Amino acid sequence: MTKSTISLVFSSALLLLGLGAYLFSAQTAVAQASPLYAQCQGCHQPTGAGVPGVFPPLAGHVPEILEAKGGREFLIQTLLYGLQGQITVKGAKYQGVMPAYAQLKDEDIAALLNHISTQWGNKFPAGQQAFTAAEVKAQRGKNLTAAQVLEARNKLGLK
Repeated sequence: MTKSTISLVFSSALLLLGLGAYLFSAQTAVAQASPLYAQCQGCHQPTGAGVPGVFPPLAGHVPEILEAKGGREFLIQTLLYGLQGQITVKGAKYQGVMPAYAQLKDEDIAALLNHISTQWGNKFPAGQQAFTAAEVKAQRGKNLTAAQVLEARNKLGLK
């Protein structure tokens, strides 16, 4: 083998390794994205930043909700029954309407909650585990209104 042939083979191998690594990382990123969140990102945005005055941010706010007593249940209730009325998040007021997603399976709601609890720098508070379908099922039978979910949020003491 000549020096130029070895160089060509080596360069080709590096190129293929680089391409493989790129494709693997792109596939991993797609696999980590929640297809269910596609329904949410129109309002809460792909970045979880929300829309000022209308739809609150999820980024940086979900852990705050999870830390509040009753926060896990409130998040489940919000997805099951929706939320309507003015809320305040980190001093900013929001007046959007969150639709109910009761048509989703318990497993899907748990997966969606796990997604928003671990994206954009969000993390579960110490001692908390991922949401389960059983937790969602326990809240499903309450048949709350969006106004009752707002009352539950107000009791969390979030500012």
